[in-house]
Amino acid sequence: MDTDTIPVTGVEELEKHLDELLADPTLPPTHKLFDHVELQLTDANIPPLISRLLPKITEILKQYQQDPAVLCSLATKLLGPLNFTQILSLASEEALIQALRSPAPSANILAMAVLEKAARSPSDAAILAMMNNVVTNFLTQWLSAPQVEVGEKGSKVLSDLLDVDCDTRPSDGVSVNGMEIAVRKPPGQGLLWRRIFHDRDIYDLILSLCSSGTLSTQQQSLAQGRLLRVLPRLAALNFRAVTWTDFTDLNQRYANFSDNGGLLHFAALYMVDKEDMLVHLNLIDFFEALLSIQRITPFSTYKMDTLAKLVKDATAQDNVLKAAILTLPERTVPEEAEDLGRFIKEILNS
Repeated sequence: MDTDTIPVTGVEELEKHLDELLADPTLPPTHKLFDHVELQLTDANIPPLISRLLPKITEILKQYQQDPAVLCSLATKLLGPLNFTQILSLASEEALIQALRSPAPSANILAMAVLEKAARSPSDAAILAMMNNVVTNFLTQWLSAPQVEVGEKGSKVLSDLLDVDCDTRPSDGVSVNGMEIAVRKPPGQGLLWRRIFHDRDIYDLILSLCSSGTLSTQQQSLAQGRLLRVLPRLAALNFRAVTWTDFTDLNQRYANFSDNGGLLHFAALYMVDKEDMLVHLNLIDFFEALLSIQRITPFSTYKMDTLAKLVKDATAQDNVLKAAILTLPERTVPEEAEDLGRFIKEILNS
């Protein structure tokens, strides 16, 4: 007998329990009821259950006062077979925003898993780009959530979304040390790039969370680390977008520099307190990843001139960073060491 045709048991009991949670948001969930159903779910038997269970779970999450982890886990499983636009027909923008703003990391990750669905196609990423409040709340939670798992999920979702949306991607893809940075696929529409890098409010938001004391010292360090980790991949996708901005007044307000350098310049030169050892190590990792990836991206005079000035300015009073860059070829895979050494020498001698 095909296991996909076996009815899922315990659904009626779970539905009754969901009704109880709807009526009284202070009730604790009965974990065994959720686990019993979730463990039986497959892509084949989920569709008939979506309309029975997901609307109730969505309503409960809007008002629930207990830890929603078990609810979010089941919701994530139910959403598995659905694409982004199908989910939007079941969950409103307001529900997504509420989940992103929740103090519960499971709710944040559930909402980010929904947004991750938009990374499956350029058209879905373009739809998300039009949802300004969702994008704003996603970026806010990515940078300001104290939980590591929320930060890591947000970094992956953001990178994958901008990958599929990129309209200037390298035609052959980009791989470094066997790790795929940008896959070979058709270009996207670039709408999410414009939303994040050319929207004044969002540029302001990112700079403020990473530099102005809006967050606690510890959380600001986490936010800085998250930004530093995604930028090398984004620079491989669209170097111009991350190295140029029209919002020079915001650069001046948050980082006391007034040229057109974009997020890459802000993060590499002005954001980090080098007395903070952990964040300084993140900065070193950032430069190592940036140079390793840029070595194999398509050549342009703009790229080489920008990198040369960036590295020169960053290492002018940072001998630890300079030493790390100089010795980077010794710490890369042997088959790439020689080419990386030549690339770094060209950057340093420009």
